[in-house]
Amino acid sequence: MDDRASTRPTLAAVAARAGVSVSTASLVFSGRGPVSDAMRERVQAAAAELDYAGPDPTARSLRRGSTGVIGVVTEDSLADTFRDPMNLALLDGIGDGLGEERLGLLVIPRVSTYPNRDAGIDLAAAPIDAAILLGCSTDVAPSVAALRRRRVPVVAIEAMPMDDVVAIDLDNRDASRRGAEHLRGLGHRRVAVITLPLDSARTRGEVTPARLAPSAAHHTIERRAGVREVLPDAVAYSASGSSVDEGARLARELLDVPASGRPTAIVAQSDLLTVGVIRAAEQLGLEVPRDVSVLGFDGVRLEGAIEGILTTLVQPAVEKGRLAAAAVLSALAERGDAPASLHSELRIGTTTGPAPAS
Repeated sequence: MDDRASTRPTLAAVAARAGVSVSTASLVFSGRGPVSDAMRERVQAAAAELDYAGPDPTARSLRRGSTGVIGVVTEDSLADTFRDPMNLALLDGIGDGLGEERLGLLVIPRVSTYPNRDAGIDLAAAPIDAAILLGCSTDVAPSVAALRRRRVPVVAIEAMPMDDVVAIDLDNRDASRRGAEHLRGLGHRRVAVITLPLDSARTRGEVTPARLAPSAAHHTIERRAGVREVLPDAVAYSASGSSVDEGARLARELLDVPASGRPTAIVAQSDLLTVGVIRAAEQLGLEVPRDVSVLGFDGVRLEGAIEGILTTLVQPAVEKGRLAAAAVLSALAERGDAPASLHSELRIGTTTGPAPAS
């Protein structure tokens, strides 16, 4: 039987074709041993005849004990991950933080810790040396458990505190509180919040105590809590994701009612949601901020997306990525650096103004 009939030619087959030992053929491909030019040419010719590209990189990484790859874990699909400007900023920061290290990044979408589930890539088998769990996760515990069993270092961005996990945190509650104080100072009392997803099913709907109790969406809970510390009567509705369409969909439900029953201000937990809110208001014939004020969170670049300047909480997304990368490098070197926390700034733009008269 021709060796080329197999699905993947082996080093042993190449050695047999060249008439040398497997160890000699291995030295040719590793480039680390004393092999004559004639012997090297024989092995390379045999490899070309069998269409052999070299040793299996997975097997080689197992022998070496590392892959040289950092996993970046997200609950979004790959398409949604790369559409979100916050994720892109985080990845920029991670890449910058890794610097000249000989490490690759593997973006792992919609993680499943069970091999037979269709929700995503199985973390128990992903070829990575360490993992960075992106922010805005609704449930990081299963991912952390799978990685702990493998003794893979974990860095979590904006997640609840967990043992053996390095946290890169953001002042979500305090920032949202400062945003709410700005609205209260403008006279707003009827305020609604459009939150990021509250559960792994990404259920849309009113945020109630019954839905909050089991939720592990740390960032969503903290941002909502900050608003309600200042405006305790603020109602909240969860979106199924951070997108313009989601913001518009929920805003239409909140705003397409008589003036006496609609909120005078809407707080959205991402700038993409906020753009949707503004577009929905305009479609309903409402003027921002005369009829409704809009406050966002993130500080992403929105050139051409809206008129004016968005009032928002600006977070240091690139710096978050840099700190996450530094934490990974420290964990791999077993230095054990402390968690880090970052601060957001309130940027007052043109989308908030005095509450309309009753």
